[in-house]
Amino acid sequence: MIHLTRTSMMSRWRHAKDRSFSTAGNSTADNLPLSGVRVLEVGQVIAGPFCGQLLGHFGAEVIKIEPPGVGDPLRVWRERDVDGVSPWWRSIARNKKSVTIDMRKEEGRDLVRRLAVNSDVLLENFKPGTLEKWRLGPADLHPMNPSLIFTRVSGYGQTGPWSSRPGYASVCEAESGFRYINGFPDPETGMLSGPPVRPNISLGDSVAGLHAAFGTVLALLSREKGKAGGKVVDVSIMESMVNLMEGIIPEYDRKNKIRGASGSSVTGIVPTNAYPCKAHPSSPSKPSFVVIGANADNMYNRMMQALGRPDLIGPDYAQNHHRLERQAEIEEAISAWTKERTAEEVEHVLRDVNVPVGQVFSVKELVENEHTKARGLVEEVWVDPSGEGEGWTVKMPRVTPVLDGVDTTTRWAGPNLGQHNREVLVHELGLREEEFVQYQELGVIGF
Repeated sequence: MIHLTRTSMMSRWRHAKDRSFSTAGNSTADNLPLSGVRVLEVGQVIAGPFCGQLLGHFGAEVIKIEPPGVGDPLRVWRERDVDGVSPWWRSIARNKKSVTIDMRKEEGRDLVRRLAVNSDVLLENFKPGTLEKWRLGPADLHPMNPSLIFTRVSGYGQTGPWSSRPGYASVCEAESGFRYINGFPDPETGMLSGPPVRPNISLGDSVAGLHAAFGTVLALLSREKGKAGGKVVDVSIMESMVNLMEGIIPEYDRKNKIRGASGSSVTGIVPTNAYPCKAHPSSPSKPSFVVIGANADNMYNRMMQALGRPDLIGPDYAQNHHRLERQAEIEEAISAWTKERTAEEVEHVLRDVNVPVGQVFSVKELVENEHTKARGLVEEVWVDPSGEGEGWTVKMPRVTPVLDGVDTTTRWAGPNLGQHNREVLVHELGLREEEFVQYQELGVIGF
């Protein structure tokens, strides 16, 4: 069994880290808040890797373990680039190092143990019990590295009667109550009319990844302050989605209200909705909508004056609970006005009276609009699979939040499979060259 003090572990790692980053191109992370933190990421697909992306973007050295020959399935999900790799992969795996180890083999698990000894965080999103079966759980690794933080992402948490279920975001979104409030309401019951509508992204995975990153930073802060707890961060996709549900549970408890779907509006707030507009002459076949949020009392009055509907102002419309009783009348008046105007015309009128309004953008309008460009929200990141300067750039969303005086520019795109095998396992971990080659021949390490 290996025993290292925290000081000796950090000293050895920092020395190796300086060498390893020197080959990564534009990789300076010294001014980032998580510089000096090593994360060993052994999860795959979205929830765990999204957490790793956030930690890596703010300076952590993230070593991603992938199966040899195959890698993270996300490498080939959805659209694929000219090299057969998903541009999504280049984004979610940015600033990470790829090391291919077969964790099904005991020799591979031993390499992961040795890497964990010199790490600050082990990030995983396997089915609960998997790491314990492999003797890589907290009880196995904490004797070797007592300060190691386990960030564990699963569908339902590490405990409880549902913990052994597969953790798929779509199912967890349904069971959290989130899907029940998305769709169009039945006019008689107010509940769902037909199947729920899902957002066209894996929302539960990303929300869980955000919670995992937040929990990891809390655990690092707790460790820095010498607190005893926080060595295991237990993140559930279902619970992360419940965390977004605002007042739904207290309203059910105190008023016995079961909130249902609300279409493009939101229950109990009037007016805030998506309204149809006249198509722009340059795109006559493209549906055009604006979202208007005029639920503040003064905003509502200003909007109705601008719409030429002073008859919908007064004591009967003064506050939100009054307007709620007249929602259909108000929504019909706004829709009738917007339908006669293009989205640009609606925006011009309402912005002049300081009412929040915006068009429903596709990704094209998002990427090309002036505010996105002025804020640097979209980065162009160089991808060079061959390493010979014959690559291309990929647009990616800049990771936020923005920190004053901190450069969070992407340092490198998601790496090729096993790109950092020798760098991490030989130069950092200390494998001898003959060991490295032997492990490759045995299939423990990828080529």
